[in-house]
Amino acid sequence: MGAWAKSSKFSAARRAAETYTTLVRGVPDLVLMLLLYYGGQAVVNRIGDATGLWDTLQLDPFTVAVAAIGVIFGSYMTETFRGAYLSIPRGQSEGGKALGMNGWILFKLVIWPQLMRNAMPSFTNNWLSLMKTTALASVMGLEDIVNKANAAGRATHQPFTFIFIVLIIYLGLTIASDVGLRFLARRLRVAETV
Repeated sequence: MGAWAKSSKFSAARRAAETYTTLVRGVPDLVLMLLLYYGGQAVVNRIGDATGLWDTLQLDPFTVAVAAIGVIFGSYMTETFRGAYLSIPRGQSEGGKALGMNGWILFKLVIWPQLMRNAMPSFTNNWLSLMKTTALASVMGLEDIVNKANAAGRATHQPFTFIFIVLIIYLGLTIASDVGLRFLARRLRVAETV
């Protein structure tokens, strides 16, 4: 959606998308997560006070973490897919239209396969960064693996051991994701040559 907005002929959509990506990519992930956690809490409760629909809501860290990570990586993925779209030669669309393809068929058969193939390297980097960013959610009190390892390390006075285990788990997830995404990228390249 963001990539579409940045490539739109509507100036309001382009400005909104540009503001979103510039603002979000310019603020450190942890700062934005904490702002959404504490600021989001305040905004939700002010809306409840103003409308009288609820007294006080307590946003759970998981919901805020998912929303924050979605907002953060949505801005990175916007640029990934916009760049991939811009790298498709204009003649591809013109050729599809000349063959009588409507907008949806043109997108499905011509644009989408090339878009995915062009986006894969940057998408892979963003995905791996996203996985590591989830560790920041422990700062908000989310009961995740980092939080649990920290607590176990404090209780046993062996923080290195438990944090090292978390390192191994994240490394395993990263390697598995990288292997899977490389396989997908190879499949997309093979589909291009067929």
